[in-house]
Amino acid sequence: MRKYTGPSDRSPNTEVGGKASTQRGFTLIELIVVIAIVGILTAISLPRLLDKPVRAQEAVLKTNLHHMRSQLDAYYGANGYYPAALEDLVDEGYFRAVPTDPIVGDNESWVVEFDEPDFDEGAAETDHSESGEPGVIDVHSSAPGTALDGTAYSDW
Repeated sequence: MRKYTGPSDRSPNTEVGGKASTQRGFTLIELIVVIAIVGILTAISLPRLLDKPVRAQEAVLKTNLHHMRSQLDAYYGANGYYPAALEDLVDEGYFRAVPTDPIVGDNESWVVEFDEPDFDEGAAETDHSESGEPGVIDVHSSAPGTALDGTAYSDW
């Protein structure tokens, strides 16, 4: 057994009884600082995470509108007149089904814009279908409200 000779005999990791201390850990201040940093990072990233589903729906809406407008132009290029309804694009094989408006949640709520014939100039032979109905020249969303960029969905 060893005799205690004074404070210089102990290393910083020994207790009064001479045994080595194996306890290691963080101080309360260090834990508070880490929790505060995690809280700040969460507060910064949370609003962006909450907007992701809305941003995804808006991206799908823009894509659907672009595809429908390009297929309306393709239909006009192939037939010389615009279709009388969006379902004509499905019947002719331009779409498998009319795309869904992701904001509203269905495919029957699209706001269609029809061709207005100019009777003063006289219609060309290919301006209207055989039925004489005006054709769909553009399509918009019927969703109420505004997008994250501040524009109305109906203006897209």
